[in-house]
Amino acid sequence: MLPLSVSELAEMPTFNSLEEIHLSQLLDRHRETSHQPDQVIVMEQDWGESLFLIRTGLAKVRTYSVDGDEVVMSLLGAGDIFGEMAALDRAARSADVVALTPLRLVKLRAAPFSALLTSQPGFALALARLEASRLRDLNQRFVLQSADATTRLLDALAYLARKSSAANDPQAAIPVLAQREIALLAGLARETASRTLSKLRTRGTVVAAEDGAYTIADLKPLVRRGLLPSV
Repeated sequence: MLPLSVSELAEMPTFNSLEEIHLSQLLDRHRETSHQPDQVIVMEQDWGESLFLIRTGLAKVRTYSVDGDEVVMSLLGAGDIFGEMAALDRAARSADVVALTPLRLVKLRAAPFSALLTSQPGFALALARLEASRLRDLNQRFVLQSADATTRLLDALAYLARKSSAANDPQAAIPVLAQREIALLAGLARETASRTLSKLRTRGTVVAAEDGAYTIADLKPLVRRGLLPSV
């Protein structure tokens, strides 16, 4: 893959309000890296003055409960940035970021990023919208903690699909992941997630491709559960 260009950066929603000179400042001395599934990119309580942009792939933001249980806070897909809060407030990182699929990352310097947030209101607003969308996702998953297993699994699968799609499509193909990862995202035991997924496949709500990737074939159950707006 060729290095990220100014024109490619300009196509990403968070950065499309910036002029070419500003985009060039962001890419000044940037570095691109590749990572494999399960690789930890940043760790909670680490210190860092850089932030990261995902070019391709899917990652999870995780922490651990007081009992030592893994909690998945959010997902990150192509075009998402992470590490920006620690870079801006010079505090320790608040969570781990771990690759779920092969990742291609762009490491950006914090100084030009912070300067542009101060001088370019459109850029600051775009970042605020990104943070707001993450908060909405987290709020919905929190609300669903007491929901039945089917609702929680459908929400997790739709979330995976949307974050794997440039068009935010809940019916996009979901990357092949270990069922443990899907169960963690849904907040279910692995055995419960496996049984529920089997039921959804039997009903035709979810289908599997030959390579094992899942797709939500029928959105009506999600609409009935309030996970998607009615059309």
